Amino acid sequence: MKILVLPDVQAKPSDNFEFLGWIGKYIVDKKPDILVCMGDFADMESLCSYDVGTKGFEGRRYTNDIGCAQEAMMQLMLPIDIYNARQSAAKHALYRPRKELLLGNHENRIIKAINRDPKLEGLISSDDLAYEAFGWTVRPFLHVEIIEGIAFSHYFTSGVMGRPITTAQALLNKKHMSCIAGHQQGKQIAIARKADGKQITGIIAGSCYMHDEPYLDAQSNQHWRGLIMLHEVNDGSFDEMFVSLNYLKRKYGQDN
Repeated sequence: MKILVLPDVQAKPSDNFEFLGWIGKYIVDKKPDILVCMGDFADMESLCSYDVGTKGFEGRRYTNDIGCAQEAMMQLMLPIDIYNARQSAAKHALYRPRKELLLGNHENRIIKAINRDPKLEGLISSDDLAYEAFGWTVRPFLHVEIIEGIAFSHYFTSGVMGRPITTAQALLNKKHMSCIAGHQQGKQIAIARKADGKQITGIIAGSCYMHDEPYLDAQSNQHWRGLIMLHEVNDGSFDEMFVSLNYLKRKYGQDN
């Protein structure tokens, strides 16, 4: 059993989505059984309440956010579609992985916007992102999906206020099982063992994009960017492999 975990892409209208084509080609090469998108695939910067009134907010449009998210998803899925078209023409088996997408807090900006201004109900919706049309099973924000004994969520909460758990070690301490979260830039991993000796692993990895974040400084923007492959998945245990975007660029970029 192999599971590919896609951390936050945070697709913005200004982004170049070539890197998603590299990921799509990697998926075709490795053919994981399950794809898990950890949420915040779309950035939805037009609905960012923190930026309202700033110079950077000028020109943002909801329709542009939706359009770029769909374009980004097309880039990701295109290598799989091309592969399956060739397989179909040759009457060979198609590649049809299970695809799970967990909505993140950036996609949840749509719901929050409707709650702030009920006139928007019926006019905008997270369905506008059309993730289902690309074959994803879409789960609500903060839903916890258990797959092969591993808990996946955009982030995990703790305490009555529902604050995000921010370290991989705390994931294990508080949830007592293998957990994988996105949301937070970079990568963290922690390993522990249950009473019966079985290994459990906590991972937080929330950055799979090429752009720099304007709210971070030059040092903070040096965080790791990439995806995770889980090999030998069995009842909560697995061998993790971090795959950087730099590696994917060298392997699948235009010069190759």
